[in-house]
Amino acid sequence: MAYLISVNAGTPVPTAASNVPTTGIDKRPVDGPVRVTVPGPRGTTATGVAGDVVCDVRHHGGPDQAVYAYAREDLDRWAAELGRELAGGVFGENLTTSGLDVTGARIGERWRIGADLLLEVSAPRIPCRTFAAWLGEQGWIKRFTEGAIPGAYLRVLQPGEIRAGDAIEVVHTPAHDVTIGLAFRALTAEPELLPLLAAADELPERTKDKVRARISR
Repeated sequence: MAYLISVNAGTPVPTAASNVPTTGIDKRPVDGPVRVTVPGPRGTTATGVAGDVVCDVRHHGGPDQAVYAYAREDLDRWAAELGRELAGGVFGENLTTSGLDVTGARIGERWRIGADLLLEVSAPRIPCRTFAAWLGEQGWIKRFTEGAIPGAYLRVLQPGEIRAGDAIEVVHTPAHDVTIGLAFRALTAEPELLPLLAAADELPERTKDKVRARISR
């Protein structure tokens, strides 16, 4: 059974790796129920998770990045490779999951969590300098890209309250085969895959624009 190990929220911490002086990547598990709603447009400080923050609003946040999920199984793979413990939330994820193939989730796939929350998989996470500085691993952006287990951004279709231990149910799977893993590889290291993303109408409009621009070059 797929379920939530933790719901994580962050408070601002200093960083020298971004165009803003603070980052909300330091996310920690939250006790009790957490309300998840549709955030304001990109450019505001809110994510969809109550109590969470986004500092670099130019590149993060907004309805298509309302929630970020990462699988505990994938954290464990990185922990073994890096030789260090990786606590839930350390990758900046809002949801640390168990028993769910996040990399294999299709763009547009819908997850029911708890009684009410309905999320839709929107896009893979692309690594940035802030992420690399936060982990402090040499060549992290390249390693993360080569690992190709990026985690998934999700949009909120129906708000609700969730907490650690809640079941995660995949309630809708699109007919196309564009997964988080495929989209990530196309957008990073394998541009020859970009035409395949046209099948996923649920990709964010910003991502579609980037794909069309790169294909037309």
